Amino acid sequence: MAITIIVPGALQTYTGNQEQIEVEGGTIGDALNALSQTYPEVRKHLYNDAGQLRNFVNVYVGSEDMRSLQGVATALKGDEELSIVPSIAGGVDVLERPDTSAVTLSNDEVLRYSRHLIMPEVALEGQKKLKAAKVLCIGAGGLGSPLAMYLAAAGVGTLGIVDFDVVDYTNLQRQIIHDTNDVGRSKLASATDTINDINPHVKVVGFETALTSENALEILQSFDVIVDGTDNFPTRYLVNDACVLLGKPNVYGSIFRFEGQASVFWAEKGPCYRCLYPEPPPPGLVPSCAEGGVLGILPGMIGVLQATEAVKLILGSGEPLIGRLLLFNALKMQWRELKLRKDPACPICGENPTIKELIDYQEFCGIRPSPEIALETNPWETTVKELKAQYDRGERPTVIDVREPYEAEIAEIPHTRLIPMNEIPQRLSELNPEEEIILHCRSGQRSMKVLEFLRGKGFTKLKNLKGGVLAWADEIDPSVAKY
Repeated sequence: MAITIIVPGALQTYTGNQEQIEVEGGTIGDALNALSQTYPEVRKHLYNDAGQLRNFVNVYVGSEDMRSLQGVATALKGDEELSIVPSIAGGVDVLERPDTSAVTLSNDEVLRYSRHLIMPEVALEGQKKLKAAKVLCIGAGGLGSPLAMYLAAAGVGTLGIVDFDVVDYTNLQRQIIHDTNDVGRSKLASATDTINDINPHVKVVGFETALTSENALEILQSFDVIVDGTDNFPTRYLVNDACVLLGKPNVYGSIFRFEGQASVFWAEKGPCYRCLYPEPPPPGLVPSCAEGGVLGILPGMIGVLQATEAVKLILGSGEPLIGRLLLFNALKMQWRELKLRKDPACPICGENPTIKELIDYQEFCGIRPSPEIALETNPWETTVKELKAQYDRGERPTVIDVREPYEAEIAEIPHTRLIPMNEIPQRLSELNPEEEIILHCRSGQRSMKVLEFLRGKGFTKLKNLKGGVLAWADEIDPSVAKY
């Protein structure tokens, strides 16, 4: 029987860029196996080494999570749609709101918020709730930009922002809270200035620090709603766990290329992030926006959704996205909604939780460099200056560029050969394990992963080009474009 599998953008690289694939199968397991047989590279993203479906991959039949059915043994009748959802990364008055009896609005605020005040769902009392509310934005980047700006414009009285990064040119394509004059400034300072310009009645509380297991509970404690605008898995799990331990709602959003996700995780009212994704993907399996790219407009779509959910929670209006995962595909301009259920076995919000305090999230996500990679002088690395010196001596070592072809069109290092990272396993025969091979990518991260893969295949004469194309542009040839 014919089953249609909806492939997310993160996996379409391995399916010939096809979004919908028809397979035959009587069960979910049969359908996924058929997909894996046709597209072998998909298999490692769906299954672990033991042949079990990975915990960070969810499969839905229509809008139903297979985990609420019979898992991979769920029988299919035909003509159904299976959606693969991997981790990337009436009125309900459920939020305990602060007392608004002492909150007043000045004439300037009444005029500013007049379009809210004439809405019966908001009115004067609702605007006072917004003024009394405290919302914490984790990150002032792609998602944090629109959500902080709209929350400020809406009149949320206190906005907390956690960010320790600085503005660079690559941010400006999507991080609209910053502008060209802010390049080189701290994102926190830039965001604070923008918010003050939008609405001087908003108090900005800044935390120019990395969110860690040591400071997260203290930082999150005094805020009513937490909005997750992070771009990495360790911080995402950290935010989730801190919210569960503190009983806070976690307004979630994630983006990748043309696709986005949004939900509200609140363990007291429904599932948490771990219920959806019990474990993170292995390091490097899911590319970041820096490696995989993102449509600049997409964070605006998802960030505005997050801001809307935060306002709804504060007002106690509408139906929050608790127990629902909203998926957006910008290429098709399509929204889909999937049901989420609380996992009784969840290690932090389930019936018998085993996580009762914050843990080491770098270690949990497998981000621990091996001792040799952690060395200041890494024997598996070479520098762009050393490579340039080889070129100057007339040497032509084998230099493999593991980026995608469209990246090579932007910028390249001379005398290199392009073999994209995802094609390396199929093209091993083109590499000679007896000769020295230098691997490079944009920044050195992907090429280091390829190096580790090749080491596992018996290659020993390997070097990773530290800093990749970016280092070549900075230290050797400034005419090479940086991206």
